[in-house]
Amino acid sequence: MTAFELAQVNIALPREPLDSPLLADFVAALAPINALADRSPGFVWRLGGDSGDATEVRGFGDDRMLINMSTWTSLEALADYVFRSAHTEVMRQRRTWFEAVREATSVLWWVPAGHRPTIAEAEARLASLRASGPTPFAFTFKQPFAAPAADPST
Repeated sequence: MTAFELAQVNIALPREPLDSPLLADFVAALAPINALADRSPGFVWRLGGDSGDATEVRGFGDDRMLINMSTWTSLEALADYVFRSAHTEVMRQRRTWFEAVREATSVLWWVPAGHRPTIAEAEARLASLRASGPTPFAFTFKQPFAAPAADPST
């Protein structure tokens, strides 16, 4: 067991309400894609609300914003899910469903194993990435940072 897990958050602003015809395919894909994540190697946890997904969770200063947050055992495990699974096809359609945003909409960071990040933590990490670029505090797939070294005194 490792001392750290990788946390990720990504946010998206839908072009229309979730119950609109434009978003029907996205909404239909939520449960299967979440189930795929849940059974993917390296998956640990994902943010969910009463519905089992996070569509009713609010944050990032806009009640329309959709939030996806999860933790993984490694950067490689998350990358395999994001870029080398059925998730990739859903990502290809994102411009149909979501507004284009000029700022970063996703961020990665390391958390102690077993920690469940909060929306406030995710907001701070994304704000840091937007303000300072990738750092060990908040980074991206393109510019990742290794997990912190475990404290040898513990």
